[in-house]
Amino acid sequence: MDLQTRKISFVQEFLSIQNEEIVTRLENFLKKEKKNFNDKEFSPMSMEEFQKRIDQSMDDSKNGRVIEANELLKEIEKWS
Repeated sequence: MDLQTRKISFVQEFLSIQNEEIVTRLENFLKKEKKNFNDKEFSPMSMEEFQKRIDQSMDDSKNGRVIEANELLKEIEKWS
């Protein structure tokens, strides 16, 4: 079952719940899980990683591995 089908099934099941306590517990669980996920996804990088990215960017620039912003925008327009 794909993710979209699973979400629809979950929402249908959720809508059939008649117990307010269960709804509250599910709301709290969802908030907690979203916060945990966001905390993991957006943790700050170390200074070592930051410096490594700067060095890589400088190397890319020196070796011509760059694209002008207007060229990138033109490329993005072709994606749709």
